[in-house]
Amino acid sequence: MAPNMSKFKFIDLFAGIGGIRIGFEEAGGTCVFSSEYDRYSQKTYEALHGDRPDFSGIRLTDPAGDITLLPPEEVPDHDILTGGFPCQPFSLAGVSKKQSMGRPHGFDDPTQGTLFFNVKSIIEAKQPKAFLLENVKNLCSHDKGKTFQVIQQTLDALGYRMHYKVLDARAWVPQHRERIFIVGFRRPDKKQGWDVNDFSFDDVKLPEQPVDLESILEKRVPEKYTLGPGTWDTLERHKARHEAKGQGFGYGLIERPFKGKTTRTISARYHKDGAEVLIHQPGKRPRRLTPLECSRLMGFPKWVQKFYSRNGATKDQPVSDTQAYRQFGNSVAVPVIISIAAAMTDALERNNALPE
Repeated sequence: MAPNMSKFKFIDLFAGIGGIRIGFEEAGGTCVFSSEYDRYSQKTYEALHGDRPDFSGIRLTDPAGDITLLPPEEVPDHDILTGGFPCQPFSLAGVSKKQSMGRPHGFDDPTQGTLFFNVKSIIEAKQPKAFLLENVKNLCSHDKGKTFQVIQQTLDALGYRMHYKVLDARAWVPQHRERIFIVGFRRPDKKQGWDVNDFSFDDVKLPEQPVDLESILEKRVPEKYTLGPGTWDTLERHKARHEAKGQGFGYGLIERPFKGKTTRTISARYHKDGAEVLIHQPGKRPRRLTPLECSRLMGFPKWVQKFYSRNGATKDQPVSDTQAYRQFGNSVAVPVIISIAAAMTDALERNNALPE
């Protein structure tokens, strides 16, 4: 969409490879700022979107793209703030791992747990009309609900009416992926005549027909995606140990027929052994999903999928398979964001918060 046709301006914080950006551009917005400090994600983001999310045109930081090193006042003005601030301090896996190592988690995490307060500082300085924040489902229950209570109180004190809901991406794509989405709209004051008090997550439209697992799987897959004997043996022994204890931990194997089935959640560790989602292969060991299949499972549009296709690809894959798996595991399910962005934009337009 041409800049002069833009409905609104938005920023893309903790951008990853830009899944949230795609959703808000689909809703008619123009991204005026993006931040991401992981250099591999920066490379993919630039390949997909044409600009590097390191805000080097505003200020050089070390590492490049580290939003904690940019004064909030230097962030460009925008209508909508978006961001999936790092979830590891609050995820079930992240909390369990850090507890076992005696390390702090949640807001006590010295590196990632405080990034919410960087978001808070930007909202406070720039006063966007609305925001969308995304995180893991466990954010609601972390520290017996105290963490989420702090977030609610903080956003309310900034002058925003807040809505939140845990959505499962399986309504859009064939993957069980629960995430909490927090939407906020600025409450009116003497300078603001509009007021969005009619937004509801019930306005977030579900697709008439979700993507089917059968349609995302490639018919011919290189042998390198088949698990090696050592990896497969380790996974089988791991599952057997937990089953003997009456526990359900273990790999997730999808067998034919694939139609109508839903996978487990792809995570950033998928590159290690593919345990979350393995595809059964008759007469041989199971295989991982390919990066192309992961891009489809996360609902990325076809123009993104072309970067990962080996057959007639028009673009080169930006990073290695290992990094691609990490990036998709950390990403959002794009169709969910498209639906939320459309509902938010409709609410702002309905209440005359966006220019004609």
